[in-house]
Amino acid sequence: MLNYSNVIENDKSYPGLQMREIKPVMKLIIRGKKRQFLSAVGKSLNLLLPNEANTSSRSDQLTALWLSPDEWMIFSNEILKSDHNNYDVEKLLNKNICKTNLGAVTDVTDQFVLINLKGDKIFDLFETGSPFNFNDFKSKKGLVTQTILTKIDIIVHNQDINDVNLFVRRSFSDHLFSWMNDSASRL
Repeated sequence: MLNYSNVIENDKSYPGLQMREIKPVMKLIIRGKKRQFLSAVGKSLNLLLPNEANTSSRSDQLTALWLSPDEWMIFSNEILKSDHNNYDVEKLLNKNICKTNLGAVTDVTDQFVLINLKGDKIFDLFETGSPFNFNDFKSKKGLVTQTILTKIDIIVHNQDINDVNLFVRRSFSDHLFSWMNDSASRL
């Protein structure tokens, strides 16, 4: 685990919007195309990968986000210990997918920052800096999109009504949070 400071040092609250960084949360990117790959992931994790574009699936411990026809992000639903990067899920997937040449598993825990946003002003904030039309997206639980927010690539997961997870690359997270903080204060 990298020794880094939080992007959001304290939870931020504005009328209709709360923002906080969720850390540490295991994040893996998995890739594969074969039917055996999907089956191996399902059996290994007790989780069916979403096969419909821009959707997600969830179990008690993990959530899977569809990113492309052969790519998914899997992240833990609970905060993990921050003293290591050794994850049982990653080891299991490496054993059942990588070593059998069915696909690839990449740990992106330290590459992506997870920011949770809650409140009824989330999409007002997004609409001030993104070209994506969130009208249908905001009312459907479990949807996922990859878009741009203030010229920064992000992944947005609509967990529930007024509860969104935003994933951003660590190298852009300070700039994005600064922009979000400034924009939220003007909503």
